[in-house]
Amino acid sequence: MATEDDFTSFHASSFARLVGQVALVTGDRHEAEDVVQEALARASVRWSRLRRYDVPEAWVRRVALNLAANNARHRRRRRAALLRLGPPAPAPAVDVTDVALAEALRTLPMTQRQALVLHYLVGMPVKEVAATLRVPSGTVKARLHRGRRALAAQLDDEEVETRHAGA
Repeated sequence: MATEDDFTSFHASSFARLVGQVALVTGDRHEAEDVVQEALARASVRWSRLRRYDVPEAWVRRVALNLAANNARHRRRRRAALLRLGPPAPAPAVDVTDVALAEALRTLPMTQRQALVLHYLVGMPVKEVAATLRVPSGTVKARLHRGRRALAAQLDDEEVETRHAGA
């Protein structure tokens, strides 16, 4: 318990100071808080060894600075990849019925959602849905039936039937 109390004291006394130092390096206080917190989490599992260091805070600082440098490298690579890809295609306008459908789907069990999305939205035949989900075709049909019934109870029955007929 004394080791845990030691670390709690160390954390309390060093967190703000380390965040201030790392924020000057990163230019972003939120990122500094994240990397210092991660460095302190790593220190906590090594605390029995680190507490014997002359300056355990130096170890945490080095880890935080390494994490910040890794984050910067990751952002640079991501930015370069995004530049190579070019601007994204324009996103289609969101239809209110799509939002309502997505909300209604979230209330269903995962198995029904999978069957409904693969069959009606992706356009897979029942046999292909069954193969994808590794279940018998009869199971897919039952999930589709139950899912449609549950959606009809939540959404306007006419909307569900329209979507069902169009698929």
